[in-house]
Amino acid sequence: MSHDLPLLRTVPGACPHDCPDTCAWLADVAWVDGQERVVAMRGHPDHRHTHGALCTKVSRYAERTHHAQRLLTPLRRCGPKGSGQFEPVSWDEALSAIAQRLSAIAQRDPLAIVPYSYAGTMGLVQGEGMAERFFHRLGASELDRTICASAGGAALSATYGLKAGLPVQDFAHSRLILIWGSNPITSSVHFWTRAQEAKRAGARLICVDPRKSETARRCHQHIALRPGTDGALALGLMHALLEREAAGTPTLDHDYLDRYTAGWPELRDEVGRWSVERAAQVCGVSEAEIRDLADAWASTRPAAIRLNYGMQRVRGGGNATRLILALPCLTGAWRERGGGLLMSSSGQFPALDARFGGRHLRGARPTRVINMSALGDALLHPGGDAFGPRVEALVVYNSNPAAVAPDSGQVIAGLSREDLFTVVLEHFRTDTADYADFILPATTQLEHDDIHKSYGHTDVLLNRAALAPLGQCRPNAQIFRDLARALGWTEPELAASDSDLIAQAFGDAIDMQTLQQQGWVTSPHASVGAAPTPFAQGGFGTPSGRAELGARPDLGLAVPTHLDNYESPEADPALAARYPLAMISPPARHFMNSTFVNVDSLRATEREPLLEMHPQDATARGIAHGDTVRVFNDRGDYVCRAAVDDHARPGVVHGLGVWWRKLGLAGSNVNELTHQRLTDLGAAAAFYDCLVEVQPCDAPPAGGRAIIPA
Repeated sequence: MSHDLPLLRTVPGACPHDCPDTCAWLADVAWVDGQERVVAMRGHPDHRHTHGALCTKVSRYAERTHHAQRLLTPLRRCGPKGSGQFEPVSWDEALSAIAQRLSAIAQRDPLAIVPYSYAGTMGLVQGEGMAERFFHRLGASELDRTICASAGGAALSATYGLKAGLPVQDFAHSRLILIWGSNPITSSVHFWTRAQEAKRAGARLICVDPRKSETARRCHQHIALRPGTDGALALGLMHALLEREAAGTPTLDHDYLDRYTAGWPELRDEVGRWSVERAAQVCGVSEAEIRDLADAWASTRPAAIRLNYGMQRVRGGGNATRLILALPCLTGAWRERGGGLLMSSSGQFPALDARFGGRHLRGARPTRVINMSALGDALLHPGGDAFGPRVEALVVYNSNPAAVAPDSGQVIAGLSREDLFTVVLEHFRTDTADYADFILPATTQLEHDDIHKSYGHTDVLLNRAALAPLGQCRPNAQIFRDLARALGWTEPELAASDSDLIAQAFGDAIDMQTLQQQGWVTSPHASVGAAPTPFAQGGFGTPSGRAELGARPDLGLAVPTHLDNYESPEADPALAARYPLAMISPPARHFMNSTFVNVDSLRATEREPLLEMHPQDATARGIAHGDTVRVFNDRGDYVCRAAVDDHARPGVVHGLGVWWRKLGLAGSNVNELTHQRLTDLGAAAAFYDCLVEVQPCDAPPAGGRAIIPA
């Protein structure tokens, strides 16, 4: 974004969004039409991970903050749920009414109150900092935040003992990079920069992904496996490595396996049951692809894997992750700089202060945990038995569950309950906000302070407000402070300022002076184990100190193996006969989940909701490129445009998400089709474990909705 206005100031900050890059930015503020506005956003040139560049989405962040449709005053519902009919009220009216309703429910049973949030901001202050204290003091149910990464995270913890991996900057030294379940051109542009450095120096890049993504097109090779078969591919690779070893070609690093791993004999027995032929058949790839990949992994040094969360959003996602995590251990890839694996670096930060989240404010009162990936079921549950009380109140912040939660038809049915009291903290009238009883206008990252850690690098970043809050907007933390005051609570933890929270987050574990002066500071735990990689000499965080490749009886985990998708020909042939197409729902390039969907310039680039189809599947159904289509299964219908191209392999379609329902062609989005069943580890959402059918559909008239065939 360029400008030619005289600047009032330039303010350093940090990107708040759910991306491993956690960029440092600079916001230029100028006087425009009688008010202060951010007129340009740019990456901070001095931050080594950002190196002056922002992604397309975040470079438009000022457009989002100054959007004409920003919520600038509290609103109270004055029509039926979902009608979008609201009237403005004062903060005092809103806070008083909300406090009275929550208090009345809490007197009956505070567990009937449920918070719902995720990564609308990754900030420790405006994310869960004050909110967590508030809900513990209230005695509300707790939320299991599983919707994105908990299957992979649980696998990483079970195998390596902590969430740590190859430093992102060291991928520049790799000579083979497997980009597995990831599209970094969209989701991690600064990793992609390092991968391009390696490529220019002669590295080979291989993308493992069902979709021929933007990243896959720029790699040397693309292995387009069937959705949910990553574990089978890893087992086939290991079998091919053993075949190489048996043929007399040194392949495995036996010294590394003996010194720094446990459970390899158990895993080796499981690998023995997975011939390359069997793995190729399950994955829908050729045996030659698996053998060539195994040869490259065994013979190239240094070799690394950038593993991301797309591959774990299926029934067997946790098992698959555990198997892939074994690969750098088998060949000793961890021994060399530029070798190993990165999935998450979030475990390489100091622990939050024990009292930061305010659990002590709950006292001895009981709790229950609601899984956010099964929100529809939770809202529709009548209560009783092991579930506990029926959900009577929902407080939503930093999320848009009507759009992003699976099986959204059930979510909407739950949100439509007239007896459900719903409060939404938001920037815009999202799909979820339409079902609120009260909408409270929240600040964006340009209007508040915060502190951030990352899951793609190891710096702590500080965000400074570039602007005063617009209109009557208030930071999340302030809203929860105000609600606490309206409830008559006087605990000092509930009155802590944002500055207090920033100082309390890590206490003395980080260099606060450097953070304040520079805007970022490297975590003191950034170096795990010995150089040149975190696990070059073991140092894993498991009880044994070794990478656990086999069973973990202490965690109730068997030896990892491949698990068929819930919805697949192998697991449910009858369902697959009715719905023969596997569907995954990767993000559209210019959206961040449902964030940025209403930013005009970005939505204009995406144009409209798309379903990518292989020409073979489209032709068989009489569908041409650009046609309006109905995508459906037993859970619902989704209307969008067909993009007939080579992005999809035969038998697989891609519903690019996550569009707001109200901005779609027929009032729904791709999550109308996904289900609420959970992954094998981490109880995560299995978004990419989904069968559908597709048929032509009448295009919507101008300003209207598509006509769905009866």
